[in-house]
Amino acid sequence: MEIPFLNLLWFILLGVLLAGYAILDGFDLGVGILHLGARGDRERRIFMNSIGPLWDGNEVWLVTFGGALFAAFPTVYASAFSAFYLAFWLLLFALIGRAVAMEFRSKLEAPGWRGFFDVVFCGASTLATLLFGVAVGSTMSGLKIGPDLEYQGTFLDLLNLHNPFPLITGLFAVSLFAMHGAIYLYLKTDGELQQRIHGWMWTAFGLFLIMYLFTTIYALVNVPAATANFRQYPWCWLVVLLNILAIANIPRAIHQNRPVYAFLSSCACIAAFVFLFGVALFPNLVVSSIDPAYSLNIVNAASSPKTLGIMAIIAAIGMPFVLTYTVIIYWTFRGKVELGKFSY
Repeated sequence: MEIPFLNLLWFILLGVLLAGYAILDGFDLGVGILHLGARGDRERRIFMNSIGPLWDGNEVWLVTFGGALFAAFPTVYASAFSAFYLAFWLLLFALIGRAVAMEFRSKLEAPGWRGFFDVVFCGASTLATLLFGVAVGSTMSGLKIGPDLEYQGTFLDLLNLHNPFPLITGLFAVSLFAMHGAIYLYLKTDGELQQRIHGWMWTAFGLFLIMYLFTTIYALVNVPAATANFRQYPWCWLVVLLNILAIANIPRAIHQNRPVYAFLSSCACIAAFVFLFGVALFPNLVVSSIDPAYSLNIVNAASSPKTLGIMAIIAAIGMPFVLTYTVIIYWTFRGKVELGKFSY
């Protein structure tokens, strides 16, 4: 299959947007997953304020990814929303729940009020992460896409008990983001709380490593598409090797008390996982479990060349501004968390 340059370009750009979102929103989702482990109101406020200036900007990457998918590959966008309709509603409620919990928790000092929003914040963060992982696993396993390139199944078809891979990838995502969030929290805290989070990093890394090995072994045995493209593109094994080295560097950096290196290694792991996900799908965006010929790929599901060209020009103009804004925000709010009058 001959793949036009613009189609390939937008496949890569979608991967970049997805990796950016997973890295940036991954740590604040991880903070939410760990939120109930904090002791007392002050520690929970520190957790929320560690991501307070950043979380909404991080989610812009998800919005941009959705907009780019809609414009570049509208058929994929439509079929994905048909397949994951209920799941997307749950995801929407989870993301809204996180935002509401952060904004409303500090409005009253009543323990019941704050306790309720603590549970909402943790539960919504965990649910959102789980759903993201399930979506990745379902996309790799295949959806019931018919000859009209539309989803032919129901929501119950996604809950295929004979194929636990989507749930496995969902739990893997939770463990990955929990580790990512623990390392980030260590960077943003100090004192006795930081020392306890040091233990959390080891625990989170251990759970992540177990899920990583289990998910990898299951995919190698039961999901042939996971490595099918490696025979055609053997250079991709280099990314696998770099990913293993990045994973190995996390406990090394934690042991040497170099949390910045551990965090950068965690970011590299997430970027590698997104890359390997893209390699597993390429040139498809959604694999059909009915017949591989019905799969939605970057050619049959793409917009017109003119549309893709105009989008490329807009991206070339807009992305430097987005990256500059992101760098400025992270630089401005660097350092340890300090609670003030206007803190969450």
